[in-house]
Formats: sequence, C-alpha cells, structure tokens
Amino acid sequence: MGPHGGRSRAAALPLAAALALTGGVLAGCESPVPFYRPGEGSPDDPVVGLGGPAPYLRARPDGTAAGDAAPEAGPPGGGVPLAPAGGPVYAATGPGMIAPNARGMPARLYVANGRTIDVVDPGTLRVTGRFHPGAAAARIVPSWDLRRLWVTDPAHGTLVPVGPHGGRRGRPVRVTAPAGLYFTPDGQDALVLARRPSRIGVRDPRTMAARASIPMPCPAGHADFSLDGATLVATCTAAGVLARVDLANRRVTGTIRLPEGARPGDLRLSPDGSAFYVADARKGGVWFVDARRFALLGFVATAPGARGLAISRDAHRLFVVGDGTVTALGFRSRRVASRWPLPGRGSPVPGGVSSDGTALWLADPAGLVYAVSTRTGRVLHKVDVGGRPVDLCVHPQPGRYSLGGTGLYR
Repeated sequence: MGPHGGRSRAAALPLAAALALTGGVLAGCESPVPFYRPGEGSPDDPVVGLGGPAPYLRARPDGTAAGDAAPEAGPPGGGVPLAPAGGPVYAATGPGMIAPNARGMPARLYVANGRTIDVVDPGTLRVTGRFHPGAAAARIVPSWDLRRLWVTDPAHGTLVPVGPHGGRRGRPVRVTAPAGLYFTPDGQDALVLARRPSRIGVRDPRTMAARASIPMPCPAGHADFSLDGATLVATCTAAGVLARVDLANRRVTGTIRLPEGARPGDLRLSPDGSAFYVADARKGGVWFVDARRFALLGFVATAPGARGLAISRDAHRLFVVGDGTVTALGFRSRRVASRWPLPGRGSPVPGGVSSDGTALWLADPAGLVYAVSTRTGRVLHKVDVGGRPVDLCVHPQPGRYSLGGTGLYR
C-alpha cells in the first residue's frame, strides 16, 4: 500500500457521489494523481485530477470543493473544452492537471542551446537526448493542443515543428523575424509576433499557412490574452509601449506608453482577469494594467532585471525572475511576499513550474539548468548542459491548452 492509500479510500465516497451527479460520465476513468479530500495533503501535493476528458475537478485554495458546472463546448471538431464563462483564469492549471492530449508524454525539459535542443529528464537529472531542428532555436513553444513543439528561429526566419516524443522534425515554415508565437484561446489561430515589419501574422495553428496580417505600432515580443479571449495585449520592449489588439476585427484598439526608460517584457493576466502584470527589466519591477479599461494602475519594485514571469500552481503568487533573483509577488496584495537569491550573477530565463507545483525551473546562460523550491527558493536540482541556453520549455505542464509564449496555459 502506498503512503496515500488511506486517503484514497477515504475519498471514494465523495468520488462516487460526484459520478452519480454527473450520470456516470466519468465512470472508468483513472486518476493520474493521488486523490485527496479537499484540504487534505501538503499544499504542494497534487489536487484532484481525473483521467479522461475535461472538466477537471479540483479543490479551491480555501479547502472547499470546486463547483461541477459543465464547461462550454470546445472548438469545432472536438478537442479540449474552454473554461466556463466567468471562471478563474487558471482553474485548469493546478497541480497534476495534465490535459488528456499530453497525459502520455514523459515530463521533460527542452533547452534551446544554439542549433541544438537538449532534452533533460527532470526525474533523473540526465540529458536523455539532443534534437537538431536545423535552426538556431530562440524559443520553444508547445502547440495549442500540446501535441508538438514549435521552435522559433528569428535569425533565419523559420518556425520548425518538432515531435516531443522522438524529436522528429517537420518541414520548416518561412516567417519573417518571428519574435514570439502564441495561440488564440479557442485554438483557431496561431499568432506570430514579427519585428520586421512590426506586425502580427495570423496563421493556421497546424500548418502555419498565412491567413492575415495585423499591423502593429511597434515591434512586439511578448503577449497574453484577456479573460474572454477576445483581446491580446502585447509588449514592445524597445519602445516602452503596450498595445491592445482586437482579435475578431484584427486591429489595434489602444496603446499605453510607459514612463520614460521603461522596458516592458513578459506579462501575465491576473487569476481574476482584472489586470495584466508586466515585467520591466529596466525599472526592476512589475507594472499593473487594468485589463478592462486598458489603463496603467501602478508599479511595484521587485529586483533589478525583472524579465521572466511564472505563476504558482495555486495561482496565488507571481514569480518574477531577474538578475540573480526570483521574487514572489502576491496577486491579492500586489506586494512582494518573498525574495530569493539565485546561483550565479546572470539573468536566467524561466521555463515553467513543475506539474506538482513544488519547483520553478530556470536556465542560466552559463550552461546550467536548475530548479528552485517555490516555497523557500532553495536550489533543489542542477543539470549542467553546457553551451549557452537561451530558452527553456517544461513540457507537459498542467492546462487544457497552450497559449504559446513561455509557460502560458489556461
């Protein structure tokens, strides 16, 4: 009997009741993670995650059971359902909530390292493989359906599909200076942020065939979506500008110019969908932007070089990665909760939070990939991959689908 055997039996009755209420639609599913009563187990342990198609059932942070409202229908032809209207933004990205499309994939770290992608097993801390995508990988982005990885190469103007199982490379797609790759929440479009000229290329998310182009007022590199998925907000680092894009009408509907000297980078929507949090490496902190009015709300200093962002599995904290420091920012308080030093003096890039929520994985340009505790900031694991890593992708991660970027899921 495993260490959680007693709790699993204790949870059988609530599970049976849930199956009765849903008419048995979940019958025969196996839980991919230990099943706990709400409130039981360590805060970093996996919460409820049932096999089979969504919806996923989970425990709320306050320990009460989550509602069992049926999700809205997914995109045409099936696929993963969308989040219920008005629900929490990160309701499906809790510990252990791996989507059915990705559930059979082994957990791996994909490190963009020049013209190779190093594959690391986070369990054994060994480099298990090396892909040669035929490009100078700048970013590694999971597809919307989580079935493949896209490698962006802005230097040579290509997007290269790679199979995460064996590293099989697909046919490269020519794209002018791709700075970022994103997917609309409904899975209908791929959005390629391009810098020369400044635009967003709208493409087929599977074949990357061009569909349309949205002119931008400045070259954008990072983006995130509004709660309803109708709007994209992108950051133009060099210009110090944020741009709002109406995706249905494919046009820019507003801009915000940050104070002199600001250099906005990565951004994340708050768990309640009310604000965007925007990292600023030059100012060393995070800007708050009202998501509905698209207006600047304020700023909080975190640490110099604040560039990369990641969200804790309980969606209570935002991890801000800077020069030799990771800062945990509370979403509710909008204040610094913790600040931890990192090994080395470089500026690591975040790859994402582990599926169980206990570790934040980072890649250092000095050739080191490592994980820090999301509770204490202590270094938990280290892997020397050599070279000069420029990006890191933790895959798969919890979530029904990928929105692209770095660790951006819903």
